[in-house]
Amino acid sequence: MSLFNGHSNNRLINKKVYLAIMALVYITCKDKKEAEKISRRLLIKRVIACANIFPIRSMYWWKGRIVNDAENVIIAKTINKKLRQLENEVKGLHSYEIPCILKIGAYANKEYEVWLNKQVK
Repeated sequence: MSLFNGHSNNRLINKKVYLAIMALVYITCKDKKEAEKISRRLLIKRVIACANIFPIRSMYWWKGRIVNDAENVIIAKTINKKLRQLENEVKGLHSYEIPCILKIGAYANKEYEVWLNKQVK
């Protein structure tokens, strides 16, 4: 089952419901090389409009112990209708047995939203 099966983030503003059609997708990677490889593939396929890559420190449970690792995170900017394709692409390229692919609903200024929608196809 996909992480993104029909879930939408709504917000109430002035008694009107606005749907979040944009999404930020948070993806952890083992290193910068993997993060760049995944980002480049998502950009080439027009699944995302932009990717930001940051070095991070992660602590998590894995196979019965706490791990403290250096990783890189991708924050990918896309639209909700591309989320399933994004998830499939990432899973096909990722080195982790269980990759972290988290969707965060997002709202942006109109100009950025227009630009982003022109970039993903």
